[in-house]
Amino acid sequence: MTQAGPHDDDAPPPWRAAMDAFPFHQYLGIEVEEAGPGHARIALNTGPNVDGGIKGSVHGGILASLVDIAMLEAVFPTFEEGEEPGGTIDLGITYLRPATGTRITVEADVVRRGREIVNTEVSIRDDTERLCARGRVLYKIKRNA
Repeated sequence: MTQAGPHDDDAPPPWRAAMDAFPFHQYLGIEVEEAGPGHARIALNTGPNVDGGIKGSVHGGILASLVDIAMLEAVFPTFEEGEEPGGTIDLGITYLRPATGTRITVEADVVRRGREIVNTEVSIRDDTERLCARGRVLYKIKRNA
């Protein structure tokens, strides 16, 4: 991915094109509903590309991937000049119930952003707004100084 940094309000940030063009994101059919500093919401329609869990639910590995992807959408807009992606340090997910229905939404919030580590929490809900899973992610920020 390219380095993120300050950008014009009219122009997409440098990392947007890379996220949108990533083949795995395209395969899943991820839609970014909201992405800003510290908060993001993504969604995807269920179907053969993501199903495979218990009773036709979204596969747990896909849900874990969605936790990571939503986190990035909330963290990248917080980058300042001289900062770049460092990678996921730790990701945990708790599955509460099968994610079923026609559409899954995933919301990520930055809980704390330090100089080098960002702590986020992520919620996954089905199309009836039932909480299906909770995720926690620590993300590393590299500094070019």
